[in-house]
Parts: sequence; structure tokens; C-alpha cells
Amino acid sequence: MLLVPPFDEETARLKVQAAQDAWNTRDPRRVAAAYTPDSVWRNRSDFVHGTDEIVEFLTRKWEREHEYALRKSLWAFGGHRIAVRFQYEWHDDQGQWWRSYGNENWEFAESGLMSRREASINDVRIAESDRRVDPASTHEIPAE
Repeated sequence: MLLVPPFDEETARLKVQAAQDAWNTRDPRRVAAAYTPDSVWRNRSDFVHGTDEIVEFLTRKWEREHEYALRKSLWAFGGHRIAVRFQYEWHDDQGQWWRSYGNENWEFAESGLMSRREASINDVRIAESDRRVDPASTHEIPAE
């Protein structure tokens, strides 16, 4: 099934699952392939433009966020846009575990590639025993 706008609930959910699957590979080139060459990102306070910068950004990210495991959940959709909420867990070089919570707003080109991504993210320090994002699971994130 070709996942292009306008999205209905089924194609929006499939798009969210495809994004989750790609990000969990921690392969910057695979993730960047889902974006237009001139894609614009806001990720926290970072502004990223184009797939080359996306690859550079994600390479740096996953060099410091070890054992990254992400879950995304569809929040809303309409036309060429999808909103998601997400959680991911990771640990730093010192072994401290973190859970990062956030929301993303996505906008897509006619091709189905993402042309804009706006992400707001907060980090919470957690104990390893408090982890709840199972790297082997593909289920949506649990409700708070």
C-alpha cells in the first residue's frame, strides 16, 4: 500500500508504524530516506534542513543515546498532516537511563515523503528497572 496524502485513519497509523520501525533501526540513512531532500525540522531547539543534515543530526544523536527504543502513537491526522505522541528510552555514556516524551507534527509532500517535522521533547531521568519501552515490541506506547 502506497502511503501518500491525504491520509485516512488506516494510512496514518501505517505511516506512524513505518516511522517507528525506521527510527528503531538507528540507521540515519534509512530514517532520512523518508524525508524530502529539502525537509525542514525543528527538534527541540535544533533546526535541521535537508536530508544531509538529518543524517548528521541522527548520527550524533545515536552516538550519545545508547540502546534507544522508541514507541510512537497516532494523535491526529488530516489531509497532508499527522500528529504523533512518542516516548523513547535510552542511556547515556555514564549508564543513566532516560525516558524522553514528546509530540511531533508532520507535514507530507504529495510523494508521501515528509517535508516538515516539528518535535517538542522533554527528558526524565529513570532507573533501569523503570523502563517500559520494550525494544522487541511494536505496540503503541502506554497511556499515562
